[in-house]
This record gives sequence, structure tokens and C-alpha cells, in this order.
Amino acid sequence: MAGSAPRLSWRLAGADPVSCVVEVDGLWSSGELADPAEIAVRYAGPPLSPGARYDWRVTLRAADGTTSTARSWFETARDRWTAAWIAADPDAVEHVDPPTEGERALPHHGLLPSPQLRRAFTLDAPVTAARLRISARGLYEAAVNGTRAGDAQLAPGWTDYHRRVHYQTYDVTTQLAPGENVLAVTLADGWWSGFTGFDPRRPGFHYGRFPELIAELHLTFADGTTRVVGTDTAWRTAPGHVRYADLLKGEFHDLRAATPGWELPGFDDTGWRPVVVTGRDHDLLVPAPDEPIRALTRLPAVTLTRTGPDSHVADFGQNLAGRVRLTLPELPPGTRVTLRHAETLDEQGRPDTANLRTADATDTIVSAGPATVFEPAFTYHGFRYAEITGLERPADVEAVVLHSDTPWTGTFACSDPEVEQLRRNIEWGQRGNFVSVPTDCPQRDERLGWLADAQVFLPTACFNADVAAFFAKWLDDVRDAQTAEGGFPNVAPRISGVAEEGAPGWADAGVIIPWHLYETYGDAGFLDVDSMAAWVDFVHRHNPDLIWRFRTGPHFADWLAPGPATPRELLATAFFHRSADLTARAALVHGRTGDAERLRALADDIRTAFIKTFVSASGRLAGDTQTGYLLALAFGLLPGSGVALAARRLAELVEEHGPQTGFIGVSLLCPVLSEHGRADLAHTLLRCTTPPSWLYQVRNGATTIWERWDGRGAPSMNSFNHYAFGSIGAWLYGGVAGIGQAPGSVAYRELVIRPLPGDLTWARAAYESARGRIAVSWERRDGAFHLAVTVPPGATATVHLPDGQTRQVSSGDHHFSTTEES
Repeated sequence: MAGSAPRLSWRLAGADPVSCVVEVDGLWSSGELADPAEIAVRYAGPPLSPGARYDWRVTLRAADGTTSTARSWFETARDRWTAAWIAADPDAVEHVDPPTEGERALPHHGLLPSPQLRRAFTLDAPVTAARLRISARGLYEAAVNGTRAGDAQLAPGWTDYHRRVHYQTYDVTTQLAPGENVLAVTLADGWWSGFTGFDPRRPGFHYGRFPELIAELHLTFADGTTRVVGTDTAWRTAPGHVRYADLLKGEFHDLRAATPGWELPGFDDTGWRPVVVTGRDHDLLVPAPDEPIRALTRLPAVTLTRTGPDSHVADFGQNLAGRVRLTLPELPPGTRVTLRHAETLDEQGRPDTANLRTADATDTIVSAGPATVFEPAFTYHGFRYAEITGLERPADVEAVVLHSDTPWTGTFACSDPEVEQLRRNIEWGQRGNFVSVPTDCPQRDERLGWLADAQVFLPTACFNADVAAFFAKWLDDVRDAQTAEGGFPNVAPRISGVAEEGAPGWADAGVIIPWHLYETYGDAGFLDVDSMAAWVDFVHRHNPDLIWRFRTGPHFADWLAPGPATPRELLATAFFHRSADLTARAALVHGRTGDAERLRALADDIRTAFIKTFVSASGRLAGDTQTGYLLALAFGLLPGSGVALAARRLAELVEEHGPQTGFIGVSLLCPVLSEHGRADLAHTLLRCTTPPSWLYQVRNGATTIWERWDGRGAPSMNSFNHYAFGSIGAWLYGGVAGIGQAPGSVAYRELVIRPLPGDLTWARAAYESARGRIAVSWERRDGAFHLAVTVPPGATATVHLPDGQTRQVSSGDHHFSTTEES
């Protein structure tokens, strides 16, 4: 953060403030903000020093004169590196062939052992502060004197390492002592040099060929002197017991090769090799802006079923992303224990791995004899079941759930237990796929940041959790992948061989996601108008007649729609308009009126061309599909006289066929029906139990959202944890519970509370918004409809009651009772 202006934000509680002042450690005061109910301010004081800690506070005063103060702190980044990139010499390390299972040879060979690197150093005096900043091209796990630094998993996370490499900073002050100390790091391939994606021509080595480390331990002593212990030629390295570690293939531990005490003072490393210096470049190193991946939950096995003399299948009762933690008893040295992971079981009750493709998802342990606890460190799998082979009777079997640690912000419950299970499935899908980037699925050889999946699910994700930092990081990945011509990709971070040129609805996420984040969190920093406008101009250059026919990439259309295909040009042009429209709004937010006027005129012209090309005189849309009507209605692409006709035709299609939408249309289905007077039909879809439907999945044992409506299809394209169809979650909050914003409102300053009960008897939802807590609870009782609403400080709400009445309320708790409209 050195040399930058941090954005300081807070959430409000209590009474409406009449005064708000922000102060930073005696350096700067904002003075009374013009808007006392503001929730963020940009630091505007003197330049901040690099590598320094600053305390700051926000003080609010209420109308009765009482004040309240909240305090926090931040540290600035250091402004330069002196350390070198180092690695184990790959030419001096023996490659390891993976274990085989029976006669089946695994389809990968020559994986490198995970190198162990250590640096011993002596301290003559106690330290008063110690900060370890560290990164890897690959993955790292660091320890100081045997105690792990931080709790991040799969660090430093995934970026396009040719454009940006994140680093983390850990406070390790308490882990150091006078005398000998040791900084120890284990490396693994990770996304840098391991298997990533599904292109058989480029299965790995997307960024490099072996993992590398960079680290600096910054020490401050009582007398004010400082010292830096960094990566250089003084480090030593040797392979350890992790014989290979790969995100897709799994992890292989040979405990007979362990080097006990290597991370502690007093270990003799004279037999270890010196490291090699691979570079001294620092330009791409930037501090990680997002929450790390963490091990956040443990789930014990619900059942353990014997499938052979020494094999058992553990069922954890939940499809998840993570790994298995297993207690190994004392075993004869050389005993091999394997864990195979899968989402489902085959007819013999064993893991069905058909949908994993080339992801082996197999972890292996070779025992050294003594009892121990095994848990991988550099891989993760998507699974509900794990087959454990090599133990007479496994004990203490747990699944460790991994995901980016986005703070949870939303809760929802209602009178239908199956809808509540659907809500849980949606949340678990988000957990399983928010792993450094928003992936499409955690189990097979893909796990890529597909843009369309993320843009349709984003409104749901924002209700479930505070994903501001998570998506701020990922939008950097999206912009890193933008071409010089302005084209956004289909996946980010970009990897070779994966549908590189952006498709309609996919690449448009580079515009749609920033705008939704701005509306949700109130931070105009999400809106990079230059990159957004470059995308719109790219499409315009290649389609001057304003119908998007050319440069459509792979054009996935309405992916996995079970009904008739929506005309591709209609879908594409609808998104062309949407991106132009939102970019015009973004330009206006930043005061770029010239750009806003140009883009507004373009959006209007695209709308005119859309109506002329795709809307008939009778009001029918070309293709006559549900998704076509949904896009036209949601994006404002119909003449005034055609809106009611389109809404009525949409309802007819849904009543006749059920949902026929794919990834693109599904997020709009219930919101658009509700907006046009058919909340009853939206509730019918929600509660339907025959395919295609959400509750069909629930009734068939789903614990996450499936890739396909009915869970059928070719195994190679059949994920059971694929959150796109889970975009219905936003309507549970915004439709059933009724939490919404007025047009033009940002960060829930102007609420619209409009519950849509359907035939439910009660529902409640709470959302910790950027402004503060919003809560809605309603029930049908004693012949009346009872509604309770909590409005955060500084906000107002328009409350729509079922009998047609509206109420205007300010912050605080409000209760209403009324009859329902007949």
C-alpha cells in the first residue's frame, strides 16, 4: 500500500449519525464528512511510509449528542525487494513415477518431489517485530522454528504469473528467539508448473517447469536496528517425504523419506544441496488483496463401509472441496495406504471416477512404521466419498473443507425444508468453487475461472458472503487476460488452449461483474471504465451494424439449456447492449461525461437494431425461447408496447414446458417473472420436483448444485458441484424474503422490501450489507400477514405489503400486520 491511498470502510449500527469523522494516527483527519452516513472514505493525508503500521478510527455522533468510536489498523507494504528467487536444482532431483494401482498405470510420469528449503540464522538479541513476506511460483508452506507461519492454504493463490505474483505477509515475532533460528519452506508445483485444465496438448507447465521461492524476513530490534534474512545462495535444499504433490493428480507421501527436525534449530543440513538462484526480478510481486484459502471446517465420516479385505468407503454426507485427514496406526514399514476421491459411487459401492477425466484425485501414503496423522498440504479434491485402501479398519477419518475465507454475510430460512436444503446446496457450491478464483467445478481436470458462471452467480454470492476482496482480486485476473484489442477472455486466469477469445455472456462478465460489485458495495474502484469501454469498442469495431455476429469466440450460447436454442445473434446482441449500457453508467459514476454520452448513444442504437432485427410486429421474439424473452425484458430491449406481450409469452412458455433455460437465462427466470406480475409462477418453479428443477436435485440426494438440471449426460461433462444453476439463491433473498434496492441506489442506501410469499407460510433472511444489517421476517398467522423489517442506519426503505399498501420507513426495526391481497 506504500504510495497509495487506502480506502477505509466501516459498517453502521445503532442510531442514524449526524456527524462522521475519520482519523489516521495523528496524520490526517477527514473533518466532518458531507454525508454523515457514509460508509467509506479514501485516505487523503501525507504520503504513508512503506512497511509501517497505522492506527485509524471513525467517530460517529448521533442526534442526541452521544458519540461512538470504532478503531482498527493497517500496515503498508514495503516498497522494494532485495531477495532472489531460489529453487532446488531440477537437474539434480530424481523424478518420481507415481504409484500404480494393479495393472493400471497412471497417465502421468516424471513428477518432481516437493523440495524442502531451509535457512538457519542467529539472533544476538530479542526482536520487537518480525514480518515474513513470502511468495512462490508454485505453492509454499513456511515455518519459523517449526511453527507454521500463518494459516493460508495453497498460497500464494492463482494468478497469471506472467502478469502478477501475489505475496503474503505474516507476523512471526513470537516465533523467534535469541540464538539459532530456522526459516523452513516446502514448495509444490501448484498452478505454476503442475497439471491445470483439460487441454491434452498442454496439460501442465503453463507458467514454469518447477517451483521457485522468494522470501524476506524483516526483523526489528529494541534499539531500532533492522535486519533482513532473505532468499539467497545461503539456503540449503533436499527432497523430503512429499514425493510429489499436484492439484489434479493428488499427493504422494513416503514417510520413510522424512527428515525429522529439518525445520528446527540444531538440524545438520551439511548433506543438503545449495539452492540455485533463478532470478532477481521483483516487478510482478504485489501484496495479495484477498482473503486466503483456509481450512475452515472438518466433517467426520458419516459412514464407513467395507468394500474389500483392506478397503473402506467413507461417506462424509456432503459434496465438498478439500482433502481427507486420516489417522494411521502403527503399520509395517512400507505399507501403502491410498485414498481415492469421488462425488458419487458406482453400482458396486465404490468411487465412480468417470467424471474426473484425467484428474486422478488420489492421495498415497507409504508408512514408516509409527502411528501418524496424514493430511495433504498441496492438493485438494472435489468429493463426497473417499475409498481408503491399505488399512484393516480406518479410524478418525475427517474431510477438511478448503475455500477462500470470504466472511459469511447472509442467512435464509423458510417453511419448506426442501427449499432450505436447496439453499444449503447453493452455499456449499459456493464454498467448493471459491478457491482463489471462482471455479466452475472442483473435481475434474478443469477447475477454471469461467466468466459466465461467475457473472450469473454473483448476485447470489454477494448475499451469501462478503466477496468484495475475492472478486477485486479476480477482476485483476480478468483484466490481465484482456487482449490488446480489448477482448475479454472466457476464463481467468488465462491459460493456453482454453477457448481463449471471449464469447457473448462470458466475456461480458468483464463489465457486468464490476457494475454489480459497485452497486452492492458502493466502491467505484471496481469500475475500470477503460477496460470496460475497450471491450465494448472491440465488439463494436467488428460489428458496425450493431448486430453481434462476428468475433464471438466459441459462442457457448445459453449453455446446457434443455429447451430450444436461443438464436445466437439475439443472445449476443442483447449482451452487447448490456455491456454498452453499464459502461455508460460506469463512466458517469467517474464523471467521464463525454464517454458516458458516447456509450449511451451506442447502447440506444444497439437497442434500436435489436428491436428491428429480432422483434416481430406481433411482439414475438426470434426463436420464441424463454431465454430470449428473459434477456429482452431484463435488459430493457423491447418497445413499451411489447413489454406486456413478451412477459405474457414468457409465462406461457414456462407454464407449458417448465424451465428451458441454461446457464445464461437461469439467473433471470424467477426475478423477471416476479417483476412482471407472475411471482406465483416463479414459486411454482421453485417448488417443482420433476426435472428440470432445483428440487429434483434435492430429492435425488444432491448436497450441492449440479452442472446439469437432471444430473444426466456424458460422465466427462457431468459435475455434481457446479454452481451456475444455483443463481436462484439471489431470488430467495430478493424475491421470497424481499430484500432489494431502489433503482440508482448503491450499497443498499435506498431499500425496497417486497416479500413474495407464494404458498410458503413463513420466511426470514438477514444480510450484513456494506451499510449494515438488513433483516426481513414474515409469517402467516391468525389470518394475517406479519412482517418485521430491520433497516440499517443511514438507509431508508419502501416496504410493499401484500395488500397493496406501501410504507416509507427509516432506519431501525419496524413491524407490520395486514391482510393479504385476494
